[in-house]
Amino acid sequence: MLLLAGCTGTSGTSSSSHDSIDYALPANFTPNWILPIGTAAHLNTNNISIANTLWEPLVAYDGSTGSIAWNKAGSVATAADFAPDGKSVKITLGDRHWSDGKPITSRDVEFWFNLVKANKAQWAGYNPGKAPDNWTSFKTDDDRHFTIAFDKAYNSQWMLANQLSSITPLPQHAWDKTAASSPVSDADRTDADAKKVWTYLNNAAKNIAGYQKDDLWKTISGPYAVKSFSTAGKVVLTANKKYDGGEKPAIPTVNLLPFTTADAQKNALRSGAVDYGYIEATDLDQKDRFTAQGYTVKPWSGWAITYMPYNFNNPAMGPVFKQLYARQAIQRSIDQTSLAKVVFNGTAAPGYGPVPQAQPSSFLSPTQSDNPYPFSTSAARELLTGHGWTEEDGVMTCTSPGADASQCGEGVAEGTKFEMQVLSQSGSTVTDNMMSAIQSSLAKTGIKFSIKTAPVNSVLSQTPPCTERQPICAWQLSFFGTAGSWYFSAFPTGDSLFQTKGGSNFGSYSNPEVDELISASTTAKSEQAVQDYSAALAKDLPVIWLPEPVYQISVIKNGLSVLSQDSLANFHPAQWKWTS
Repeated sequence: MLLLAGCTGTSGTSSSSHDSIDYALPANFTPNWILPIGTAAHLNTNNISIANTLWEPLVAYDGSTGSIAWNKAGSVATAADFAPDGKSVKITLGDRHWSDGKPITSRDVEFWFNLVKANKAQWAGYNPGKAPDNWTSFKTDDDRHFTIAFDKAYNSQWMLANQLSSITPLPQHAWDKTAASSPVSDADRTDADAKKVWTYLNNAAKNIAGYQKDDLWKTISGPYAVKSFSTAGKVVLTANKKYDGGEKPAIPTVNLLPFTTADAQKNALRSGAVDYGYIEATDLDQKDRFTAQGYTVKPWSGWAITYMPYNFNNPAMGPVFKQLYARQAIQRSIDQTSLAKVVFNGTAAPGYGPVPQAQPSSFLSPTQSDNPYPFSTSAARELLTGHGWTEEDGVMTCTSPGADASQCGEGVAEGTKFEMQVLSQSGSTVTDNMMSAIQSSLAKTGIKFSIKTAPVNSVLSQTPPCTERQPICAWQLSFFGTAGSWYFSAFPTGDSLFQTKGGSNFGSYSNPEVDELISASTTAKSEQAVQDYSAALAKDLPVIWLPEPVYQISVIKNGLSVLSQDSLANFHPAQWKWTS
């Protein structure tokens, strides 16, 4: 039944037709959001890729051309001129049009700006002190030029790659309303209106069944439009005939296919029902079989880190997680070298901190690179027994409560057992094997680690930032990183992930010294500031660091050109074409 469910929607005909392509989505990772403004519960890379295909970003800063850079062909903006003092930028828009024929103007960018500014707390990209807080004004010069002023001087490359790249021009003339037929005039505009418009758009985006027919989603700027979008996850894109940008689609129809498990997808590949799919690391011994069937097997490397967030506000285990020695004991119980070699079949790289390590970069600190907490369950046990824990029936138990150096730590009650549970994404044998291996090694330390699984969208929605008294704060650990937990923009700064109240700081980690390092990394013109941040978080362990896998091991039908596999984990259908 799983196999049948997984293969639902595959056509099995694209191999004989160059008018379409069947692309396999990651297992249990179904698209569920169309609005090109993300919220914390919808941080699914598929959502971002689809949205960018429908509504082109202002600045498409990605790895689609083989290196992480500004892809101007896939952007609405054509130039970004920073002031000599670094405190503002003037943007030039291309001569572009919406699918209904109306021009894309500065007003469409300002519409995005106003929506996000009034609803920043709900925007997944929001981090206090960063965009839109650090954008002090938006000045329209004319229809194709506008200037954004900053609160201080910033590293212009960071601002371009990590901040301005988050902007998507939106069709103000079609979307600026609070109900299906209630446009808000510029003369009457208030922040309250921006909140109502946000609510209207978000409510419409929650109605997945309505994506195909809702007129909202028909006014687009990108190379493709939605032909169909099922609640089960299958999405069919059709070329936008009115597209006037730089990435003209070569394939008329793109079928994005959902699968319940990686095995179901692999069987679809074997049958020829998928043109662009993947295998897991455990299947690399079958590479020759797929090659013989007319496929090319090619790893898709990502600019990413992989981790399990702690919930520092969990009522039961939060006080334990807040103790650095406890986090050190957990980290020293993770045998990343073996996980990378055995579980991931050599396709993953150990990761010891907040900067990607699978690809060389000048951002990586020696401290992170050298692994400050090497694997040793005996050393992990000593950390716990030296801080007031005694093993009872195989599980470490706090027997010496208190805040002294040899005690369990502030807030950890006597009798607390070192037992923790992870909600992990389902659908991947590799992830299941990794969790089992971690469970075994933690048991040797005296830590009980239980595993619960759910589809990744459920994991994200059930493990949000929370406060101790909220019922949803019952989660303790979360894992959504089968293909990598977080993909960065060009600069791997942690403002979203690890800054206090960052938009994607799921576990509510907070460290004022780290906040200062993150802020410094956005303004400094050298990589040293990022290296300092890298070293600090490699030591402070805001999460459980895990091996960094490739995004996927792609299996691509011969004759299909995909230009480059974006290291930021986005897919770009407009860059695909059949060559034979």
